Amino acid sequence: MEFKAFKMDGLGNDFVIIDQRHDEFELTNDQVKKICNRSFIGCDQLIFIKKNEKNDADVEFYNSDGSLSGACGNGTRCVAYLLSKEMNKDKIILGTKSGNLESKILGEKLVETKIGSAKIKWEEIPLLKELNTINLNYKIIDKNNKEHFGGTAVNVGNPHIVFFIKNIEDFNLEIIGPEIENDKLFPEKCNVTLAKIINENHIKVKVWERGAGLTKACGTAACATAYAAKINGKIKNKTEIEFELGKLSIFIDESKNISMSGPVSNIDQINIKI
Repeated sequence: MEFKAFKMDGLGNDFVIIDQRHDEFELTNDQVKKICNRSFIGCDQLIFIKKNEKNDADVEFYNSDGSLSGACGNGTRCVAYLLSKEMNKDKIILGTKSGNLESKILGEKLVETKIGSAKIKWEEIPLLKELNTINLNYKIIDKNNKEHFGGTAVNVGNPHIVFFIKNIEDFNLEIIGPEIENDKLFPEKCNVTLAKIINENHIKVKVWERGAGLTKACGTAACATAYAAKINGKIKNKTEIEFELGKLSIFIDESKNISMSGPVSNIDQINIKI
């Protein structure tokens, strides 16, 4: 099988995008994993664009381990930018597993996406049992064997746990991330974020992404971090989330709806033979 696709990224969070609006075909789980594998094409997520008569398109997100993802903020922004160029319009509405997402092109390679409202009830995360989601009192251990208790659980299309700590480099996320992701407390697994508050307008993070592992950036993690910071009284309505390669701006309105804006990459067309 041979087909064309696109390669894009948002702050290094990279995607292979396959347009199936006019030529729909199935890929097996093994084929999805092969495309995502860094020894083949390589990406954090594989995205399918599907035809939709009501929206500009539908999108499906697959993690690099082949699992289906409920939402992908940076992926949504990349697809919105791709379709905006094709359709010559600055507003794109995409249907996702988590609902319709509206994106606006703010400038050249600059896209804002309305993610919607966050969920913090224990059964909405979901958790295995009822706990205080603002502080799960979850224990993590740093490189010096010191214990830290905390963790705020937020669902913004995907389940997240956010730890606010003094120094994110004190923790080995490659060890902590998969342990928490696969903890039975999270029946649908979860994304894990370590966050350091620089000030109320600036938060630095490292993210372990459910089904993908360590990632250079994660849009829904940025939204979850900002919302967790707000409900913990650390920020007001707006902040910037800093990743390895740059920042995403997050805004939470009076109705608790979250918007994220930031850069996307060039659009590269690639050929895939699998």
